[in-house]
Amino acid sequence: MSNVNGIDPSVPPSGSGCPECDAAGGWWFHLRRCAQCGHVGCCDSSPAKHATAHFRETGHPLVQSFEPGEAWYWNYDTNEMFESGPELAPPASHPADQPTPGPAGRVPQDWANTLRA
Repeated sequence: MSNVNGIDPSVPPSGSGCPECDAAGGWWFHLRRCAQCGHVGCCDSSPAKHATAHFRETGHPLVQSFEPGEAWYWNYDTNEMFESGPELAPPASHPADQPTPGPAGRVPQDWANTLRA
């Protein structure tokens, strides 16, 4: 997956959490990072699914997991997962002390009941 359209390894992530969830006072299960522009959004198991919404709005097809210890990519265009790919600009994940789900203080006690089956 080196030199792939949709990946700019020089762009840093937009932040340590999903900005749309932050703006709405929401929460996320896991985070995904756009490999093209660095936008960090919540995954499809999260209530708002902002990473997929970002793909639909921008056409940026590739995301990388933004979870500590994970380096896999997902291609929205082809619905394919890749175990690895080009190293993106640091940081490679949200801070290890940021809880999952997160962020701290906004996750409902019954969060597991709201996740997509």
